[in-house]
Amino acid sequence: MAGTRGEATPEDGVGKDDEKMTETEPTASGAPKGRAAPEALYELSRLERTFTKGGVAVKAVRGVNLVINRGEMVSLEGPSGSGKTTLLQLLGALDSPTGGTIRFEERDLSNMSDKELTKLRAEEIGFVFQHFNLIPTLTAAENVAIAMFPNHVHSRERLARARDLLDQVGLGPRMGHLPSRLSGGEQQRVAIARALANHPSVIIADEPTGNLDTDTAKEVMATLNALRTSAGVTIVIATHDEDVARLTDRRVRMRDGSIRQDSAA
Repeated sequence: MAGTRGEATPEDGVGKDDEKMTETEPTASGAPKGRAAPEALYELSRLERTFTKGGVAVKAVRGVNLVINRGEMVSLEGPSGSGKTTLLQLLGALDSPTGGTIRFEERDLSNMSDKELTKLRAEEIGFVFQHFNLIPTLTAAENVAIAMFPNHVHSRERLARARDLLDQVGLGPRMGHLPSRLSGGEQQRVAIARALANHPSVIIADEPTGNLDTDTAKEVMATLNALRTSAGVTIVIATHDEDVARLTDRRVRMRDGSIRQDSAA
């Protein structure tokens, strides 16, 4: 939300009535008249994640309040141990909070069963990792297509969508290549295409440029930004890279498990 930063709470979100406001009625978020207010995808309220190590409680995430809107590209920044990776895992429904709430598309993830969370991850969240995580014995197209297998998409449709996505990321001529025949940047673009395979609402990217040189990292970020616009997907990136963070809409800086700053890039 353009006017909502790290201290926002779910109560600050914009309801459906706000989206229908006309030019004669200002929006609740302070958006210009005549424009629909931003729509929240994630709403985090007093979010906590505590681990126990050697009998000692360690708070990895401390009382985080955050709203992420549809269509935003947000970077989570901070040194090792700041809590950004733990927060990213919570956003990806890969972990569960020990306190507070995390709502995704108005659903409280804490109240969902393991089966429901598995379905959510398969259908609505795409993942991009630092180390690509491609299957070495499958071609680029097969690596993208296999992501659709759990959702019972017909094989012909899987391959057709894989080809279309690889065309979108500029890898059409190399879709038949194994990962070993692709550069690091090309492998990451395959991973991005795979993340989009099931039409997700959000892509969760953990250090997506961490293994790439500066120029290749910029190319990958340009690919993400272009697909964010064309596919209408939200992107949340955990990164140590200042140059990468500057290419996002919002920079959320963390330290000791808390949000210290939330500002436009």
